[in-house]
Amino acid sequence: MTLAEKLLKDFEQLTEEKKKEVIEFVEFIKSKEQREIETLMETVINENREALEELAK
Repeated sequence: MTLAEKLLKDFEQLTEEKKKEVIEFVEFIKSKEQREIETLMETVINENREALEELAK
């Protein structure tokens, strides 16, 4: 059984309220990951601002 199959099987056995909690948790993880990517990109830009400005000329 794959992880996706196990997750779906377990998810289907939850109450509607618990399913909502799982969905909220997944959305939280996705938004956290997005914030981490944005922070990383901001760091890269800040650390390379001078070079990027030179390239933009």
